[in-house]
Amino acid sequence: MDRQDELAVNIPNVKRRTFLRRACETAIACALPPAFAFAQQTASEQEIGSTTFSRTQLSGLLDTLLETGSPELRSFAIDVYATCVLGKIRKPDPPLKQAWIVPGGGYDGQWLWDTMFVADLLSLLPGQEELIRGVFQNYWDFQRRWNAAKPEFMHGMVANFIKPYDAPERDNGTVWQTFPAYSQAPLLAWGMERVYLRNQDRQLLSAGLKPLESFHEWYWRERDLKGIGLVGVGAYSGVTQHARFETYDLEVDLDGLKMISHPARPAGAENGNWYGNIAIPANTAYLLLSELSLERMARQLGEEEMAGRRRARYEKGAAAMRRYMWDETASCFLALDIESMKKVQAPTVGGFMPLMARVPSQGQAKAMAAALGTPAWDTPLPIPTVARTNAQFISGKFWRGDVWPAPDFQVASGLALYGLRDAAARIADRLIAHAMKVGISEHYDSVTGVPLGVSGLGMSSTALTVALDGLTSSAYAVQLRRRGA
Repeated sequence: MDRQDELAVNIPNVKRRTFLRRACETAIACALPPAFAFAQQTASEQEIGSTTFSRTQLSGLLDTLLETGSPELRSFAIDVYATCVLGKIRKPDPPLKQAWIVPGGGYDGQWLWDTMFVADLLSLLPGQEELIRGVFQNYWDFQRRWNAAKPEFMHGMVANFIKPYDAPERDNGTVWQTFPAYSQAPLLAWGMERVYLRNQDRQLLSAGLKPLESFHEWYWRERDLKGIGLVGVGAYSGVTQHARFETYDLEVDLDGLKMISHPARPAGAENGNWYGNIAIPANTAYLLLSELSLERMARQLGEEEMAGRRRARYEKGAAAMRRYMWDETASCFLALDIESMKKVQAPTVGGFMPLMARVPSQGQAKAMAAALGTPAWDTPLPIPTVARTNAQFISGKFWRGDVWPAPDFQVASGLALYGLRDAAARIADRLIAHAMKVGISEHYDSVTGVPLGVSGLGMSSTALTVALDGLTSSAYAVQLRRRGA
């Protein structure tokens, strides 16, 4: 597929969704309570379920939006929306001036990548534009506060999460200048474009383009230490594990991570050991994916100069990934020690994320699909977070052999972009079937399938998104209703 294709590239059947949104708003919006009010009826932060009335109401709404021949899939969609979407909306709570989305469980505050997967599904519901604008505004408000308090080289960062001042934890929102002094997987622009493709809210784009470009430039300046288009992790606290939190918390290709000073900045007060020495394929691919989204959104608003800047960033990074990170033996992309420029021989699920950002050649994509079908990756429940052949592999360990719904969704999406739909469906079908069988969970054991971590975690809503995006086989089809249906 051509990299210059239209804005709607990442979501199938956009015209149908646009029609549905416009057709349903008048008929349903009056009957549908604001999502925040509904959330207060449906679930507390750690609980799944809703009152009989609210579940019935949600069921009726989803019946107007979605169609499936499976009662089990219909029930699963209701569970996902009640628990992972509407059940995660919270009242404004300073410094979060707008309603916000919490991941669930012990994860307090509004997080960066978790929120994008939830906002994506929330935007399918009619009349939620203002709420979603507020969710994104919370990020832009943080960025302004951060910029006002920090030296210029730090400007543009959006933190890993934003907690309320009155959160019960010791490290609550009152310590925002020092914790978290790191970011997270850069998926804000991708998430905003997903929302826009579903609800066509141009006000969302108008408010977000400049803060997003500032965030991207911070990422390139502060995480691409060689200036070649490959990003790593870091933390202004200098704590190595804080840096790892910018990506998959305990992934094995960062076991040798060490904190160094920025090689392109003079020694002094503005250059500490805040930067990891390893560039990783996951966050680099996420940033490139978001550059594509930001480019397309900029063109939608006539911001051609911004679009050109984003395209240049993308082309440079994609070329660098193919040159330095692609590994023929592993058939995926590997992390890179930026000091030695040697690859870290520890393939992880992050090595397949470049598919979603359209980095690999068609031949490389086919090799990646083939690798996913080998015993190294084809666990009873795929895709493990590290290859099964790795000595560190433990099937139920956090980011060291377990399975997470969001990366499965992302890899399946990437395979589909290259026309490898059968390979995508093999992943998507097993994910949704397993979630329907054992419940929605933060992560799962890749061998036994045992659900692990937080039950009903917001970002695990992606177990439904794989069906809504047409990534599954017909056995798990969930579609938006056709005109006149």
